[in-house]
Amino acid sequence: MSSDQRARALAAAITPGGPAPGTEPAPTDRLLALFGGHRLSPGQRRIARYITDHLTEAAFLSITDLAERVGVSQPSVTRFAASVGFSGYPALREALQPIALSAAAPAPDAEDGARRNELQAAVDAEIENLEALRRTLADTDQVLCVGRELARSTPLTVLGLRISAPLAEYFAYAARRIHPDVRTVTRGGSVAYDALLQSREAGGSWVLAFAMPRHARETLAAIRAARSTGLKVALLTDAALGPPADEADATLTAATGSRLVFDSYAAPGVLSAALLQAMADADPQRTQARLEGYEHAAEQHGFFLDD
Repeated sequence: MSSDQRARALAAAITPGGPAPGTEPAPTDRLLALFGGHRLSPGQRRIARYITDHLTEAAFLSITDLAERVGVSQPSVTRFAASVGFSGYPALREALQPIALSAAAPAPDAEDGARRNELQAAVDAEIENLEALRRTLADTDQVLCVGRELARSTPLTVLGLRISAPLAEYFAYAARRIHPDVRTVTRGGSVAYDALLQSREAGGSWVLAFAMPRHARETLAAIRAARSTGLKVALLTDAALGPPADEADATLTAATGSRLVFDSYAAPGVLSAALLQAMADADPQRTQARLEGYEHAAEQHGFFLDD
C-alpha cells in the first residue's frame, strides 16, 4: 500500500484515548465486532471468513485481488462492504488496516486455538438463541393454541421452500406419526398453488409455513396463495416482523445461528419439536393409537437396528 495509506492506518491504530497497551481486544474479536450483527449471505460470509483467516494480507489487497482470492465477483465485494456498514470497499479496507497492523503473527497452535474459539462462539450464539426461546416458551398459550389448530386440520399442509425445506420435511416426517394426513410442499410457483388448493378442497384448514433467512420471495408468494385458497397460515420464522409475518394468522419465532458460513437451526428445531408436542397433546387418544400402531409395524418389519 502507499506510504500515506500506511501512515493513516498506523495513526488509527494508535489513536490517543484508545485502549491501553495490552488491553486492546484481539484482532479476531475486533473483526467479529466489525462484521457481527449483520445478516450476510453465504457468499458474503465467505468474504468475511477469508478476511478473518488472512487478515494481514487481505487488509491491503485491491478489490480485484480480494475478489480473485475469495472466488467472487468485484460487485460481490462491494455489496459485502455495504452490508457491514461501509460506503464501499475502500472504506472497509481502511478500517481493516489498523486491525491488521496490530495483529502479531500467531504461532500455529494459537491459530488453531483461535479457530476453535470461533466455533465455540458459534455454539455460544446458539445457546443464547435457545435461552431466548426458553424465555418465550414461559408462556405456552400460543404454541398450544397453534398445535391444536394444526392437529384439527385434515389434511395438514407443511410448506418449506429453498433453505427451509429440510425443516419442513423434518416436521412433516414426525407429524405423520400422530396425524392421519400430512402433506409437504417444498416447490414454489404453480406446483405450490396446486398442492395448497387441493389441500383446501380436501378439507384442510391450516398450513404450517417455515421461512428461514434469507427469506425467499417465492415463500411469500406461496403464503399469499395459501390465504387465497382459504387456508389459514401458521408461520415459523426467525423474525416476527416483515412481509411473511404480516400475511400469517399466527407467527412463532426462533432465532437462527449466523456465526458460520451457513445458518444453524438449533432454536427453530426445538420450537418445531415443541409444536409437535402441542399437536400430540391436542388429541392424546389419537396420538397414542397412532404411535402404538407405528411401533407395532416397526417391530414386525424390523425397521430399526435396535428392535
